[in-house]
Amino acid sequence: MPEPRTFRDEPVSFVRRSGRMSEAQERAFSDLAPRYLLDVPRDVAWTSVHPEARLDPAAEYGRDADLYVEIGSGQGHAIVSAATARPDDDFLAVEVFRAGLARTMLDADRAGARNLRVVEANAPEVLSSYLPEGAAREVWIFFPDPWHKKRHTKRRLIRPGFGDVAARALRDGGLLRLATDWEDYALQMREVLDADPLFERAFPGDWAERFDGRVMTAFERKGIAKGRDIRDLVYRRTARA
Repeated sequence: MPEPRTFRDEPVSFVRRSGRMSEAQERAFSDLAPRYLLDVPRDVAWTSVHPEARLDPAAEYGRDADLYVEIGSGQGHAIVSAATARPDDDFLAVEVFRAGLARTMLDADRAGARNLRVVEANAPEVLSSYLPEGAAREVWIFFPDPWHKKRHTKRRLIRPGFGDVAARALRDGGLLRLATDWEDYALQMREVLDADPLFERAFPGDWAERFDGRVMTAFERKGIAKGRDIRDLVYRRTARA
């Protein structure tokens, strides 16, 4: 029998923070979690996913519909907006920061969005095992932590090998949408995905047009105010052999 793991095999792309939540956010976890928060069996850490855990989208959402997954959903602005505007589609927000998940649940509840779920988990584990293979029509990754110091770039989410993880979760022809305000990270994203045979560019020229479904957030405005250009990319999952 193999020895149990006591740590993750790969560095994670986040630092676990324990900032205090407001009273309303605390209530969101007690009152709204049963409706929105997926109860995920854990492995070696609180944000890990047990390798045998599997999401059943049809059972969870109560129907068969296209599934859109946002990685690092933050405060949930983009995914709550999308879920509210598109009730015939299903949405999953993946985030590790509880205050952001609480805000997402509160806003979804206020908007009456019942086609949204949230999961507190490390994104690569959600994509590589928790989601059924080919479950997602699109995966969104907007403004992931750039880990801009050279000694920290190994923590970036989009690095060599990430294509295998994202491609597994996407259906054939499904889209991987990305955006960042750090040019060197945008270049790394493009280099990694251009070289991945599981993906092909779904945009002409150097960069993709802004995705209409990506609402402007305070975070993005802050980057623009600092003079950083916003770079969008979109890749299509190639057909399985």
